Amino acid sequence: MFPPVISSLLAAASGSQNFVDVDVPVWGWPLLIGVIATALLVDLLVFHRKAHVVDIREAAIESAIWIGLGLAFTGVIAAMFAGQGEGGGAAVEYLSAYLIEKSLSVDNVFVWAVVFAHFAVPREYQHRTLFWGIFGALVMRFVFILVGTAVINRFKVLLVVFGLFLVYTGWKILKAKDKESDPNDTRTMRLFRRFVPSVEHYDGQKMFTRVNGKRLATPLLAVLVIIEVTDVVFAVDSVPAVLAVSREQYIVFASNAWAILGLRALFFLLADMRARFVYMPQTISALLIYVGIKMTLAWREIHIPVAISLAIIVGFLVTGVVASIVANKRQGQKRLPT
Repeated sequence: MFPPVISSLLAAASGSQNFVDVDVPVWGWPLLIGVIATALLVDLLVFHRKAHVVDIREAAIESAIWIGLGLAFTGVIAAMFAGQGEGGGAAVEYLSAYLIEKSLSVDNVFVWAVVFAHFAVPREYQHRTLFWGIFGALVMRFVFILVGTAVINRFKVLLVVFGLFLVYTGWKILKAKDKESDPNDTRTMRLFRRFVPSVEHYDGQKMFTRVNGKRLATPLLAVLVIIEVTDVVFAVDSVPAVLAVSREQYIVFASNAWAILGLRALFFLLADMRARFVYMPQTISALLIYVGIKMTLAWREIHIPVAISLAIIVGFLVTGVVASIVANKRQGQKRLPT
């Protein structure tokens, strides 16, 4: 009645409540890393070989492509583990993790907008800077995930620590006031300017330039450092959140990688639209609190099926987007002359 992938997804909803236990084939990791590397090289050397301003149309097309690739990988996950009887469960875990990571990464986009504006980075240089920022983020997330899954599997009591931390973070986001900090006034930047000889002017897309025979850092390197540091901060929230819906390193990294890869295009699409997503902070807060509770319950061997978690996650996202659209329409109607 249903295609094999859909049937396996439906079966996963009524199956085991625990996480999938799969053996990644020998070609699994080379396939994933090869596809990611190819996508990055095509993006850098073909579509963005020359520095240019990314307009809304180009950003929308690229966002659709990246999101399409990320969602399509759900089918790859299902097919890869179908022979082990875990295709549906693995696909649901991947999709849940992808949606969590994608939604939590939206805050990254708005932070980047603040950083670029503060340092007055020309728009044509922003994509190349984000490219290296994304590359560094992938490496750091890979390490975080390997360490995180190993530690949780060995010390299950940390489920409570991570779970409560996520609940606390969600509560802080809900209560926090929207304040923009000065990226230049941070410990990271104070250390950077103290130990890295720098110039105040840009030299194209270069991270370093030469002045009187000396090799000095341009402001783009400082921007890249801030982007990498902010990703580490966000990873402290997002990696434990994703580990609440999957413990398989391959699935967790794949979901993180595809969610992160599309952030550059999403940045150029959403950077100037922050005010339109009025309920995004509440949505992210609800997601973090939910996955924190889920992770804490897992310590007592109380597992919420991943298919149900997927439905809850989608419900939060849809509610937040619809509520924001309705609020914007009402605000627009109030501004109409009477």
